[in-house]
Amino acid sequence: MPPTVPTRLRRCLLGATVLVALAGGAWAQPAGGLATGGGALAMKSALPHLNGFRQAIAAAAAEDEAVAAFFRARGHEAFWTAADAASETRRAALLAALDTASAHALPVARYDATALRRAFRDLRSEGDRGRLEVRLTRVLLDYARDLQTGVIDPKRVDAGIVRDIPRRLPEVLLAGFETDPAAFLRALPPQNPEYARLAKARHRLADQIAAGGWGAKVPAKALKPGATGPAVVALRDRLAAMGYLGRTATATYGAEIQSAVRALQFDHGLTADGVAGEGTMAEINTDPQARLAAVTVAMERERWANIERGKRHIWVNLTDFTAKIVDDGKVTFATRAVIGSTITDKRTPEFSHMMTYMEVNPDWTVPPGIIRRDYLPKLQANPGALSHLQVVDSRGRVVPRSAINFAAYSSKNFPFNLRQPPGDSNALGRVKFMFPNPWSIYLHDTPDKHLFARDSRAYSSGCVRLNDPFDFAYTLLAPQEADPRAAFHKVLESGRQERIVLNPAVPVHLDYRTAFTDARGRLQFRADIYGRDAEIHAALVKAGVDG
Repeated sequence: MPPTVPTRLRRCLLGATVLVALAGGAWAQPAGGLATGGGALAMKSALPHLNGFRQAIAAAAAEDEAVAAFFRARGHEAFWTAADAASETRRAALLAALDTASAHALPVARYDATALRRAFRDLRSEGDRGRLEVRLTRVLLDYARDLQTGVIDPKRVDAGIVRDIPRRLPEVLLAGFETDPAAFLRALPPQNPEYARLAKARHRLADQIAAGGWGAKVPAKALKPGATGPAVVALRDRLAAMGYLGRTATATYGAEIQSAVRALQFDHGLTADGVAGEGTMAEINTDPQARLAAVTVAMERERWANIERGKRHIWVNLTDFTAKIVDDGKVTFATRAVIGSTITDKRTPEFSHMMTYMEVNPDWTVPPGIIRRDYLPKLQANPGALSHLQVVDSRGRVVPRSAINFAAYSSKNFPFNLRQPPGDSNALGRVKFMFPNPWSIYLHDTPDKHLFARDSRAYSSGCVRLNDPFDFAYTLLAPQEADPRAAFHKVLESGRQERIVLNPAVPVHLDYRTAFTDARGRLQFRADIYGRDAEIHAALVKAGVDG
């Protein structure tokens, strides 16, 4: 039944009719009796706007300049609670969108569509109506910003997340909504297909958890093919519940279970040998709630990166220890990578930039942080240490070590740089890929290849080492060279230190995803090596996100 008009509001309006919106129904109260309609809940005003209405808007918006400016520009006229079709469309669109907030892993209580509907029913005065105008406007801005560019500010959570978040100005958001509410709201979430896949995966996980999860954990630290007994039965049942194994009554760790274990290992970035060792068993026994949290964080990360990635771009997923070249949404090249170690000041930061050139036969100028932290103490203890490095002054001139009293300097006033000349033993190998940035991070070759054989590869001082740098270079050069391999090797074999400019420059995204989908759309999970996602999830829960 449509609600009746509050008596105090009828008296206040002296028989006039003021619009009130209520999603899911409509009513209007003209002087002289109750009338119901088929659209939005409405009470039309036959009088000019009352001063109390405008004053209420101005007072309620006083501490929010963006909202105050919006209403000033429209003469404090109603935006949401007017009697026209445009206002009804705005109300309906916003309330319908708010009802989907949970599906986007947003803080539902921040918008509280139920409370907004109740506020419409409980209107008692023009002052109430004015305050509701401001409240709805703030809710729209909160929802739009949260869904478009993220609920939290990542820089406040972890200093290693230094990417620029593409926040839109309030006036831009409001203008877009006013032009076409439905189209504006549809365009808010990231349009990247990955976001939609993550949202669907999150929904499936939530359903599985509601249905009891994946059952009992496997009561064993490790199991090998050929094993039998209760632990193997528990492993079988767990793999089946997770979707890796079809219906079977086997109680032996045979070919069926091996195949399922290999598929799980592949989806978790482990060596796919079909043996449920300690690392694999830890992944099998991870609670589905933890997986749900990882997907929730991944959706937030997608919102932080809600930008045009580039038809061609480079994606470095730090947790996956890979660097990929993506063309038109498809991975055209991938290589293993070594990233910054888990030591706090050696962790690779997250950001996006433009790769503008590669440098063939590079020298290595040691980053100041490494000099201060690692190398200066060694030189102070032994001036002859690190003999493969030259000491150079601010003008690039090599300075004899005998002319320097290293003990006279501290990490704060050491005036020299350290440089390793080009060569096969250079720390950067034979090529580096540059996207100049304040953190001195780049991708590069390395003469030390043995670390690429490991599953977990967090060992560098922050830069990203590539297992296949030459093939990476060929792929980057393919759009601009008829024979990219020959063009690259002509410079390489000259021995000269030389830049090859990329035309056009290529966006590079250093990302950190513990949950993502592969080319088949299948969920992948990786370890939270830096602990960043745990911090982000805690911040999201504190902000009101469920799961």
